[in-house]
Amino acid sequence: MSTPETIDRALLTAAVVLILIAGAALLARIGRGPSMLDRALALDVCAALIIAGLGAKSAFARDSFYFPIMLVLAFLGFTGSVGIARFIAVRDRPPRRTPADGTEGEPR
Repeated sequence: MSTPETIDRALLTAAVVLILIAGAALLARIGRGPSMLDRALALDVCAALIIAGLGAKSAFARDSFYFPIMLVLAFLGFTGSVGIARFIAVRDRPPRRTPADGTEGEPR
């Protein structure tokens, strides 16, 4: 192998190691997350890590087979995170407070 190929392989190996470390930290956050929003954010990051892993695999193999799969996963991750955020926003919305006399007051 030439020097650029050796450097390329070393950088790709470092990228895969960092993706694996991030995945381990992500699993800890999913299990330990104090709120539902933390867990939802961790699942969104999980989709990004899967996409990054597929990108690293494509770079190792020098094959573009996984690019459409990565695009679909990115779309599904985005729509899933928007759906979860809307669900959590509706569920966690504080009840509207009105004055005791029944008139509408200014929002606090």
